[in-house]
Amino acid sequence: MTGFPLIIVFVAAIALMILAISRFKVHPFISIMGVSLILGIVAGIPIVDVTLEDGSKISGLSSVISSGFSGTFSSIGVVIILGALIGSILEATGAALKLADMVVRFVGKRRPVLALELMGWIVSIPVFCDSGFVILNPIRKALVDRTGESSVAMSVGLASGLYLSHVFIPPTPGPIAAANTLGVGDNLLMVMGFGVVCSILPLIAGYFFSNYIGKRVRSADEANAEEVAKSYEELVAAYGKLPGGWDSIAPIIIPIILMAFSSIVSMVGTTGIVKDLLTFLGTPVIALIVGVIFAVIQLNNVGKIERFYNLTNDTLKTVGPILFVTAAGGVLGKVIANSDMVNYITQHASVLQSMGILFPFVLSAILKSAQGSSTVALTTTAGIVAPLLPVLGLDSPVRACLSCMAIGAGAMTVSHANDSFFWVVANFGAMTPEQGYKTQTANTLVLGLSAMVEIVLLSLVFH
Repeated sequence: MTGFPLIIVFVAAIALMILAISRFKVHPFISIMGVSLILGIVAGIPIVDVTLEDGSKISGLSSVISSGFSGTFSSIGVVIILGALIGSILEATGAALKLADMVVRFVGKRRPVLALELMGWIVSIPVFCDSGFVILNPIRKALVDRTGESSVAMSVGLASGLYLSHVFIPPTPGPIAAANTLGVGDNLLMVMGFGVVCSILPLIAGYFFSNYIGKRVRSADEANAEEVAKSYEELVAAYGKLPGGWDSIAPIIIPIILMAFSSIVSMVGTTGIVKDLLTFLGTPVIALIVGVIFAVIQLNNVGKIERFYNLTNDTLKTVGPILFVTAAGGVLGKVIANSDMVNYITQHASVLQSMGILFPFVLSAILKSAQGSSTVALTTTAGIVAPLLPVLGLDSPVRACLSCMAIGAGAMTVSHANDSFFWVVANFGAMTPEQGYKTQTANTLVLGLSAMVEIVLLSLVFH
């Protein structure tokens, strides 16, 4: 099948995938793989490899699926595992809590909502937003009591910071996987840089919305000062010996520095052993291995090195589903790339070109709202968009990074009842589901749209 009918089948296939995940609760891996297989058959991809008269080969559907799956796994799997392992160690040692305290001291207690938003933004770089909210919630409660600030404002502010870095900044698995699929996985430093820049406007918007909604919605989180302080002190005591400031931040900052040096020597044209060494150390996999080493040193310094095996084992269990969903997204992208759809779209590109950077955002937002998972929205949208980057005029490295950011913005829009983070924010923030829609759901709409405004403006400057 070719031409416009194939486009219709593609849209129907995506709708079927969304319906299977959201309505019939089919696991995203099964749903994406099943849709990829059906789409490949309908698109006319040969069942087996075909050798043409001129000696060239056309890959069969089984080969396309295998190469899409293994290619994604081999290129991004280790990076996702290492990033998640660093996050697990930071949680276990109390380094995430230490980082939060450092941000509070830096920002000050007079701006508690801003302090929580920024600490959430930092902590969620290596730690999943769900876990980050649970970890930082005692600090939120303590600050509510100490400052008299609205509990809802504090919850929404914290959720804003956590969510932004969760969808924008590696080594969170979603942005890593999306960047790799879009062809910029080897330049994670640029992805991180754009993630930081694209967080600015939504951080501001999230801060003002938090204060706005905090005056209009009141939660049931009314614990007295003694109970709140006690719970916070118990949390600190539960960690025993907290790591120092440098120990806490080293597993995050060292990989970033190594990747920065690698980019610098590449730009300035350095040659010889120095360039080779810094390029090697700045490779995302190697940089994150160094980050893991510093995390293990941190684990040893707080006397918890014996937990390293179990932490690694638990991390592998956690990232397993993410890896498989990511690989399935790679399969879908490979099927699309091997169909005639890209050629047809290329020949009739005016409509898509008019959407440009908005296309990844809209598609990601649809997937996010339909099935709930930001990671699934990121990885699946990236797999669909990757073959279309040249058609959309987004195939330069910088514009591919902006596409990754647009997908991330869509992956926030919106969080509601089918999203686990929605329930984390509502439940730990002592809000009813109805209040959750007024706060968390509305806030993620504000965050996604404000992020997209900034991304569109950046796309006018960077080419």
